[in-house]
Amino acid sequence: MRNHKPRIIIFSGKGGVGKTTVAAATGVRCAEHGLKTIVISIDIAHSLSDAFQLGTDLHDFHRGKPRRIRENLWIQEVDIQEELDQRWGEVSKYLAALFGSAGMTEVLAEELAVIPGMEDVISLLYINQYWNEKTYDVIVVDCAPTGESLRFIGMPNTLEWYIHKVFNLERSLMKVARPIAKRLTDIPLPEDSYFGALQDLFLKLEGVDKVLTNRDVTSVRLVTNPERMVVRETQRAFTYFCLYGLVVDAIVVNRLFPDSVGADYFRDWLVSQQKSLEQILTIFGPIPVRTVNILRDEVIGIDRLSEMGRIIYGGSDPSPILFKETLYQIDQEGEDYILKIKLPFIDKQYVDLFKDEGDLVVRIGSFKRHIFLPRSLANRKPLGAKMNDNMLVVRFSRPGQ
Repeated sequence: MRNHKPRIIIFSGKGGVGKTTVAAATGVRCAEHGLKTIVISIDIAHSLSDAFQLGTDLHDFHRGKPRRIRENLWIQEVDIQEELDQRWGEVSKYLAALFGSAGMTEVLAEELAVIPGMEDVISLLYINQYWNEKTYDVIVVDCAPTGESLRFIGMPNTLEWYIHKVFNLERSLMKVARPIAKRLTDIPLPEDSYFGALQDLFLKLEGVDKVLTNRDVTSVRLVTNPERMVVRETQRAFTYFCLYGLVVDAIVVNRLFPDSVGADYFRDWLVSQQKSLEQILTIFGPIPVRTVNILRDEVIGIDRLSEMGRIIYGGSDPSPILFKETLYQIDQEGEDYILKIKLPFIDKQYVDLFKDEGDLVVRIGSFKRHIFLPRSLANRKPLGAKMNDNMLVVRFSRPGQ
């Protein structure tokens, strides 16, 4: 089915909600519908191979490369150490040398050279490669638990800011400072090959941000459980995905007790879960909500994953986008320009808004997004902001004001 429009489906959720199982089940059902599908795990604590019952022989995982499971279906568990050697050679070599100069052992220095976020960049490289080469019809991404998956989603924005604002200046300054500094200190400084390696990586990532925010290509499916604490985290995740411009097209509520569990011991659980489910339907509407009861046995192996996939999607192909909406838009009212960003479940007091060298920066807690403004807004000042029906509304000054 090679005329299928390529899709990227990202699964995110709190640790322990069954996210990997739901992602794997979605991949199996896509493959059964004749779509060439890969399920990529970007969680350091991989459990994707366990979901498919592939055994425990670490040498059998092809060191992070795609592994064919059956017709139309591949899985991949990103191996950060292997990828460091292949793609980050100059970068990790410099960082290891820097830590080694501080008296650390070679092993410890190499471990510390794996800086946070590298696994996210490697995963983005694969996604961008598979997308550009049209290798697969469907790319299913099994993210790490919520906080880390948000870092993954925000990485393209951070990298774009770095390459446009800092990289060239840093590289130029180092060319001038390196000969002088070498006479004054024994601390190793990055050679130009270090910057060359970074630039090569950025070039390979070019365009991935547009792919992830393309409403016709990428969507997020949030996996949750019918428990109040988990629902609250799902709400927060939904807000942050909106901040970064990714559309959530479905909520999967996993591990519901069936009504047939009527024993006194479970009665309170049934009542609590029903209240949480009603809350989910209310706060996330009109986004589709799919429900999955606790099954009689563990969901491991292709047959069981296929069964779960049928429960979630019925007989339908899981790959089409299930819900669309506009998260970011610029409207013109006379000479005024108004920027609107969907930010549900958030009060204005928790939103920090400022302009930085022509970019509008929106920060919520520890997460922020650099919004690269069009030329029509680059020289205008934000006059103020308000929350209106789950939308952050920013009005910009008129020219010359």
